[in-house]
Amino acid sequence: MAPLIDTADSYHWHAGETGHNELLVARALTRYGGDTSQVLVATKGGRGRTGDGGWTVDATPAHLKKAAEASARRLGVDAIGLYQLHKPDPAVPWEESVGALRDLLDAGTIRTAGISNVTTAQIRQAHRILGDGLVSVQNRYSPAVRDSEPELRLSERLGLAFLPWSPLGGISRSSLDGPSGPASPDPAFPRTAFHRVAAARGVSPQQVALAWLLARSPAVIPVPGASRPASVTDSAGAVELTLEPEELAELESRLPD
Repeated sequence: MAPLIDTADSYHWHAGETGHNELLVARALTRYGGDTSQVLVATKGGRGRTGDGGWTVDATPAHLKKAAEASARRLGVDAIGLYQLHKPDPAVPWEESVGALRDLLDAGTIRTAGISNVTTAQIRQAHRILGDGLVSVQNRYSPAVRDSEPELRLSERLGLAFLPWSPLGGISRSSLDGPSGPASPDPAFPRTAFHRVAAARGVSPQQVALAWLLARSPAVIPVPGASRPASVTDSAGAVELTLEPEELAELESRLPD
């Protein structure tokens, strides 16, 4: 499995810092020193930050084209490996926003396209417009939030990667090296099955949650965030964690309706 780095031009804190995280990603890859030829950098366009924690949406074709070109410059690439429409814009017809992705593909600004925060109807329409150029869907999906189950199954049928954002939603932050092992579950996520399985396996609840996601479908590629190197390493370990049928059954039995 090739390494995937997921970012967006709107991943920044203060107003006027558009593309800050893209610049950090580009700098990190440049300074890495090893082979980065197989690293897929995915970025997104169509959203903005107000500087006070708020978000804006602009998925007009003109904005998306300018945003993609600016993202490519910040990432230091001739063509973006995967460019994703961050969110449908209620003020813009969906086919026009997706049409901008088609134009970016045809112009060679991006190599592949993805869509995010979408419905099954929007996936189908984007697939008709983009054809093989559409390769991914990124929606919120986790053990606690599974509203996008229909979108996951449609992505699987269409041969698209499904990239759950906030895949650890509801799982408490547990110490990876604490003396007492995994922490208690977050009150917002009262089920203890993930923690029981984690304790039995000697891994973190987060790693169990990611392994559960990977077991949901071969289309699933979780995109967990991390603020510490240890968290990155722990998340990567989920690829090697194969949950047994009885463990999956226990986890499934404790999920919310």
